Amino acid sequence: MARKALKLASWTSMALAASGIYLYGNKYLDPNDFGAVRVGRAVATTAVISYDYLTSLRSVPYGSEEYLQLRSKIHDLFMSFDDTPLGAASLAQVHKAVLRDGRTVAVKVQHPKVQSQSSKDILLMEVLVLAVKQLFPEFEFMWLVDEAKKNLPLELDFLNEGRNAEKVAQMLKHFDFLKVPRIYWELSTKRVLLMEFVDGGQVNDRDYMERNKIDVNEISRHLGKMYSEMIFVNGFVHCDPHPGNVLVRKHPGTGKAEIILLDHGLYQVLTEEFRLDYCHLWQSLIWTDMKRVQEYSQRLGAGDLYPLFACMLTARSWDSVNKGISQAPVTATEDTEIRNNAANYLPQISQLLNHVPRQMLLIFKTNDLLRGIEATLGIRASASSFLNMSRCCIRALAEHKKKNTCSFLRRTQISFSEAFSLWQISLHELMLRVKGLRLPSWAVALLCWLFPAPH
Repeated sequence: MARKALKLASWTSMALAASGIYLYGNKYLDPNDFGAVRVGRAVATTAVISYDYLTSLRSVPYGSEEYLQLRSKIHDLFMSFDDTPLGAASLAQVHKAVLRDGRTVAVKVQHPKVQSQSSKDILLMEVLVLAVKQLFPEFEFMWLVDEAKKNLPLELDFLNEGRNAEKVAQMLKHFDFLKVPRIYWELSTKRVLLMEFVDGGQVNDRDYMERNKIDVNEISRHLGKMYSEMIFVNGFVHCDPHPGNVLVRKHPGTGKAEIILLDHGLYQVLTEEFRLDYCHLWQSLIWTDMKRVQEYSQRLGAGDLYPLFACMLTARSWDSVNKGISQAPVTATEDTEIRNNAANYLPQISQLLNHVPRQMLLIFKTNDLLRGIEATLGIRASASSFLNMSRCCIRALAEHKKKNTCSFLRRTQISFSEAFSLWQISLHELMLRVKGLRLPSWAVALLCWLFPAPH
């Protein structure tokens, strides 16, 4: 029995280590998907729809008399309803339907008994994590349990998801490339969410983009702008950008590429202090100010592990961080080095994750998912994408300074400094494009001397 327990604990430790650290193979342990019970439930869920306002989420056997009665009730609401889900996950599944007034909608339905089962799953998770800690004290994963306890109730409240969707749509309304499906509140409850149906291909489907003449690099730039705005400017971050939740399409009216953002159950709200420190840190990383990299990494809880922290944030080696992440291109050798070193530094990574602010954990996950999309599409963050991040940081820091001064002269100075910094970035971006052209080396050198990179 002891041997079996030890084997289970060892397996759990390896599973946590292999899945919990984003540097290692682009796999990330999502606390909300943990537990064999939930996985089994997701697989076993039938195509039967159990509406909160019709059946109190009872499980109805497919083809039974009760199922047929339910179907007749559903037809009172819908002109048509697809039994086969468009997608199913651990907490819910989504079906396509047409309302009586002709609107095509997506219906997200929470699985039966998921509310009552979730507390048991978290308890199971806590027991396993404690068992791992007893056997391997250097591995600290209790933060997984804490995050699950905090986030799961929010994800199970579909009205909260609807409010998040409306908030981010308003927040990013100036991005004409972003589409957030409209919520139909009159037919939504805590366990059933009706929204506008919007079709598209998954963001990691390169073949779909090629067939529909969608520029992969343009989509990557749009994603970068969108998430930089969420993280650095607004501090309200969609934390589940896996390919099933990020679709792309050609807008039916304009023909322009468009990103469709789905599943708004999991958001991270950043405190102002965290957001500003994070802005300063990324500015320091982009412009290779290593003294400030150390300072702001330590302000964010990294301590003496700040080099590891910087590598985890950027997914680059420490050598590349020192050379400049916007200067040194990623090589296959560097990728291999990062993967190999991740296994060697698992105890330190575990320690770091246990000490950084909890807000950072979902940021790590979000960064990892976005990089996973880039890797699948065969692209990597370019210097241009780092400059877009820098623009957002400059705007966010300037806005904070203006908000905290009463002097008109001081606000004017801050606005001028902001405009000048943004102008420098635009010039630097122009220089990067010029370097891409086949100009004589003396001409490139002269332009670099006239328009140096901003600091």
